[in-house]
Order: sequence, then structure tokens, then C-alpha cells
Amino acid sequence: MLHQLYLRSLRHMKTVPLIGYTNTLSGRPGQSVEFKVSSQLTSNYKARLFRSINADPNPALGGLFEKHCDNIFVPLTLQSREQKFFPGSYGKTTNSIKFNPTNNIKLSCKFYPTLLCKTEQCLISVANFSIVITCKGNIQFNFQGKSLILPYQLEERKWYQVVGKITKAGRASIKLKKLQDPQNQKKVETTGPLVKSFIFNDKLTVAAKLENGIPTNYFNGKIEGPELHIDGKIKESWNFSNDMSSNFVSNRSLNYMELVNFPTRAVTSSEWDGSEMNWTHEPKHYAAIHFHEDDIFDFEWDTDFTFKIPENMESGVYVMRLSCEGYEDAIPFFVCPPIKKTTANICILVSTFTYSVYGNHARPDYSPNWKEIKNEWPSYPYNPAEYKNYGLSTYNLHSDGSGICYASTNRPLFNLRPGYITFGNSACSGLRHFQADSHLISWFHNKNIGYDIITDNELHNEGVEVIRDYAAVVTGTHPEYHTKETLDALKAYRDSGGALNYMGGNGFYWKIARNFKNPDILEIRRAEDGIRAWASQPGEYYNSFDGNYGGLWRRNGRPPQQLVGIGFTAQGTFIGMPFKRKCFKKELDWIFEGINDLLLGDFGYSGNGAAGFELDRIDPMLDEGHKIEILAQSH
Repeated sequence: MLHQLYLRSLRHMKTVPLIGYTNTLSGRPGQSVEFKVSSQLTSNYKARLFRSINADPNPALGGLFEKHCDNIFVPLTLQSREQKFFPGSYGKTTNSIKFNPTNNIKLSCKFYPTLLCKTEQCLISVANFSIVITCKGNIQFNFQGKSLILPYQLEERKWYQVVGKITKAGRASIKLKKLQDPQNQKKVETTGPLVKSFIFNDKLTVAAKLENGIPTNYFNGKIEGPELHIDGKIKESWNFSNDMSSNFVSNRSLNYMELVNFPTRAVTSSEWDGSEMNWTHEPKHYAAIHFHEDDIFDFEWDTDFTFKIPENMESGVYVMRLSCEGYEDAIPFFVCPPIKKTTANICILVSTFTYSVYGNHARPDYSPNWKEIKNEWPSYPYNPAEYKNYGLSTYNLHSDGSGICYASTNRPLFNLRPGYITFGNSACSGLRHFQADSHLISWFHNKNIGYDIITDNELHNEGVEVIRDYAAVVTGTHPEYHTKETLDALKAYRDSGGALNYMGGNGFYWKIARNFKNPDILEIRRAEDGIRAWASQPGEYYNSFDGNYGGLWRRNGRPPQQLVGIGFTAQGTFIGMPFKRKCFKKELDWIFEGINDLLLGDFGYSGNGAAGFELDRIDPMLDEGHKIEILAQSH
């Protein structure tokens, strides 16, 4: 039965034969990295560690370059096993509810559907009682194998209140009220045989129902104030404005509601009237949760093997390569130096927060022929646009059209793989993020320049102390997403005399929040202003994790120009252009030593030019009075 339910839940899901992820993206000597693998193959798979030098598969650059690390990690052979995952968010009580009514049972909630007429969707359920929305958009009350349907067509994005009730005498009823039109009430009832037994011991769920422990019939939309009444009295109820940053909602009986796969919190509820935009000031206006059939937070796979980072392991970028029956995967992780110790003069700051926010970005311009264009390259063969059930990025939309505002690394991330190509129809490498940043890594190796790796995780947790002793801190190509903690650390480093080298574009742009209890999940609210894939709904600009205003750092009084002198101004197509030299001061000629051309960077593997796609500018209105000398300018 469980196998049949699982197959039913996977009927629209496309999966990868061999794939995995880690419990962390970074670690230090003495710490452990756990590898969680799913293999649908029959043979044993092999795991082998490599140091990643170049993640660009372009043959013109030499293709992928990695060094095996068999002396650090003895290759393993492990038994293949498939590990399952279940997209979709819902709520379930932490404990079963015991009840033995003498008269009646009543289920109720307020709801706001955002996607109708797709499949049956469950609003609230306990034992063999449930209120659902049918595939035709009607409300249906299910009780003990029977159904009562209200012949009224629901509308999307309207608030309703529904009550389903059955008495021991067999009289069942369902009542629906349209909250924007209180006079518009619908009710239907029926009389059946005497109910022989009302004794139940089961968990209550919202936004999905459980069949033998397997979730199904996910609801797309908001739910508010679910309640269970027994004999005219409230047995259980939950206020969804409580515990806003948590994935548990408390109640008086201490039977908490566990929220699976992190549905969206801090969303407007039925009482929101536009008078307050911050949920911390008026919680009752935000007493709803937005559930989605495609929410995903943690795959919850078991650990297949663990790698403890040796004390003498060099800081750098590493990948654990998996192979079996011609299939491969390469799971990256970053090794930082020991705590309170530097092993080089230069620190490369790896933008793992940006990697996470972009994780599994399914580009709207993706085409399957990209794989044909690059079929001679050792490129990564999978694209999130074809595997959306693995969870998309915050640059994508949920199936109901709402923006994805949470990003998690507790799942496989396709675009965090060596050889992954972002722009498949480009004549150049077509890279962004992790793969593009490897050009900097390979340059350091080619020049035999030592470096340490520090990621956003260490910078956020440990502050300026983690970078204070480096002569220079160098960013990658796109350090876009930052918390207050990471910006504070970089500013403190700069102000103390550190050399902060911003090597990218569109950096320090969006503000994000990190969950206190679940640090592997980040939150982005795309509030007013900025180039964005979607916009947060009015009233939903404040983070659920910390209650602070989201959006651009510029809108929060911290434009990128304050930190590094320049900031994002425009975005174009993936075509690069050169810089043209503008500065001819003799005291700065040393910068151009050995360079005689006026045009700089009219070539390259990213858009075939040094500047392009996303561009920064200086702005005296936004900086802190930096003394800026423009050496060259793109044109």
C-alpha cells in the first residue's frame, strides 16, 4: 500500500538516477561532512574525492580540472539505494487527537485558494473526516466514507470560511461564507443513518491529508484558524500568527502543529486591511500560512557516508564524485582553514548565500537543445527546468504563480555542480556563480598564489574575526545576497584597513534573513524596487524569520556604493564588452604596466568580454564620500 501511494505521488515526478547532497556546504579541519545519496541503479556506486581547480567545461579553457585526493579520502564502494522525497507543504499535529463525542464533530477553517481545478485539495482532515476542494472547484465534506458537496463554484484569491459538521444522529452539513461578502453564505445538509462509533485517535492535518502516513491532496493557498470542535466546544485550534519564524505552531493544549517543508509565513490573512505592513505590529492581520504543493525544504535523506576533514587538509574547493553504471554526480563542498588560523595572506570569500538563493534556478529561456549544443563538453547533464520537483529557486514561481521566498541547501542543487552551464545557447562558456567563480580559483593556482576559502556561512556566524588577519579579501563574480551580519563584518574589515577587493557585479544588492533554528534556509522578500523575477505581495515585505523589512539593501539604507564605491545599475543580455582606459595619471601608470591597449578585456569566457550582463556604477548620492578613481569604463 505504501509503495502504491508513493508511486501515485511520483506520477508527475522526474528523478535523477544518481544524485546527492551534503549536510553542509563548508567545514573546517576536524569537522565532518555528511553525504546523502540516492541511487536508483543496481550496482554499487563509488565515491572518490577531488580538489576542484576549474569547474568550466569549456574545452577552449582545458575543460574541467580536478586533482584526486586519494591520500586524504580512500575511495569507497557503497551499496546503491533509492531515497525518496516528497515535495509539498502541509501542517500536522505533533500528537494524535483522541476524541469520543457524545453528540457532534465540527471541522472549520478560513481559506484563500490560489490554484483551483487541478486536483482534489485538502483543507483540513482528521481520522476519516475532511473538508476538501474538488477538482471542479466545489467544497466537499467527507465523513466516514460518505461525501456532501456544496454546489457553489469557488473563486481564486478570495477569502472563505468553511464549517463541516456531523452529529451522532447522522445529520451532516457544510456551510461556506465568503468573507468579503458576509451576506453571501451557502449551506447544504443531509441526514443519514445513526453513527455507530465516534471514537478516534489520529493526527489532524491542514493543507494535505495523510494516507497511511503518506501526504497527498496538497492545497495551494492560505489557511487561517483551523479548529476542531467536539460537542460544541473547541477541542483544538491554532493561531498561525504564533511562532512566526518556526516550523511549529504552538497552541493551548501543547499539541503543536508541525509545518512540513516550510510553507510561507508572514502573509496577509483575512483581517488584513492595509493599515499595517509589519506583521510584528498587528499579528492578527497575518494569522495565515501560504501552502504550496511544490514547497520543499529538507529531503531528509539518510547519510550514506561521512568524511571527517583532516587537520592538515588544505583550504580549497572540493568535490565528492559519485559514479555507477555510466552515471556520475559531483557534490561540492568548501574547506576553510582551522578556526582562528590563517594559512595564506589572501582570503577568497565564496558566496554560498547567493549560490543557495539561485539554487535550482529554472531559467525561462531554457531549451532542451542546450544539451545538444554542448554535447561534446564534459558538462553537467541535468537542468532544474526539467526536474522541477527537486524544488526551484527564489527566482522562480510556485505552481500557483506566487514567488518562492525560501531557499534551502538540504537537497540536491543542480547548478551547484562542476560543468553546469547557465546559458546553453551562448558561444562562450555561459557560466554564472560557482562555475564562473572557478575562473578566479584556477587563476590563483596558475599564478601559484596561496589562498584560504571562507564562505558566507563563516562570515555570518563569526563576524569580522574570521577575516581580520588577511591582507586582502577577494570576492567572486556575483556576491549578491547578504545578511546584516555579513555586511557588518565586511565593513568592519574595510574600516580597519583591510583590502576588500570586489571582483564581481551586482554585489551586496538584496537583503536576506537566515532562520535562527534552521540555518540552512534563507529568506528573501522582493519588496519595492529593484530588478526582480517577481514582487512580494502588498503587506508581505517583512521577513518571517526576523520581522525586519526585506528587499534591497539600498532600500534599507545600505547601498552597495557605501561599502565598495559602486553598485548595480543595469542588466542586459549575456554579451560582454571591453573596458576603455580612462585614467592616464602618471602616479597610477603602475597599474597598467605591460598593457599598451586602450581597450581592456575584449575577449573572455563569460559573454566574450570583461563587462556585461549586469553592470555597476558609481553614485555620489549613495556612497560615503569615497575617493574614487575611474581607471577604465565599459562602453
